[in-house]
Amino acid sequence: MNKSELVEQIAKAAGISKAAAGRSLDATTAAITKALKKGDMVTLIGFGTFHVGKRAARIGRNPRTGATIKIKAANSPKFKAGHSLKTEVAGGTTGTGPKGIH
Repeated sequence: MNKSELVEQIAKAAGISKAAAGRSLDATTAAITKALKKGDMVTLIGFGTFHVGKRAARIGRNPRTGATIKIKAANSPKFKAGHSLKTEVAGGTTGTGPKGIH
């Protein structure tokens, strides 16, 4: 599913226009991004948790030349699926998922 298909599903399930659904999705992703940039976690109970993972600096190798290179420490966004999402994807039902989206 791409963004436009997701927007269409949101609009249909919420009974709003595609434009409003698009703005809502953009606002949601912007809010999650802003929180992660600050180092915060974003938890959506049952769906999952977005958090920032820290990767330590390390030594790597250039695969072409075999030369040793230093790889800087970095932060990267991570997502851990919640119990309800895992159950739904596995084929079970939890009864807590959003209505109208299938």
